[in-house]
Amino acid sequence: METSVQNERLQLDYKLVCDARDKGCHKAYADLMASYREPLYLLLLRMTHNTTTASDLTVETFSKAFLQLNRYSPTGTFSSWLFSIGVNTYIDYLRKRKLETVSLNSITRTNDNDFIEYQIPSEQPNPEELMIRTQRDTALKEIVNQLKEPYRQIIELRYYEDLSYEEIAERMKIPIGTVKIRLNRAKTLLSSIVKERGDVI
Repeated sequence: METSVQNERLQLDYKLVCDARDKGCHKAYADLMASYREPLYLLLLRMTHNTTTASDLTVETFSKAFLQLNRYSPTGTFSSWLFSIGVNTYIDYLRKRKLETVSLNSITRTNDNDFIEYQIPSEQPNPEELMIRTQRDTALKEIVNQLKEPYRQIIELRYYEDLSYEEIAERMKIPIGTVKIRLNRAKTLLSSIVKERGDVI
């Protein structure tokens, strides 16, 4: 059943890509953005921890993706392809920031008026670490999407939106005790799905 749904999603996305790429269909572009804007934004928000930066990178990622639609292959999901562009966009953003930081802060003047350049250690993950982390996040997101409501929602509120138990209870209009019970149940279900798939998260 799940495979059938995934195949339908894959076919629908590919049709939208073809309509956008070959026919310049504005609705196809809009439908792709409507489907993946929020998950892409949440992914970038988890990496940047900044709503403005995540929003800017989301727009930039879609711009790059729409300019490269001829490179998309239906052998993989559109979301994975889009997220990989998002990761690369974030890596480029980090590199630009690092260059700007070095240009401003890595040069000092000695008493002899000579300039010495020194390297500032980066606290950001390197591109390889970032890619591994993002692949895990993407795999986990796909697994979370397999959960039925209300378990999927409560996982997303807790771990993607980083809400407290009290905030979740208010959002879902349920007691805090129910939040904890559902969250524990959702974790158990996630664990079962991971074991069945044999994923390493």
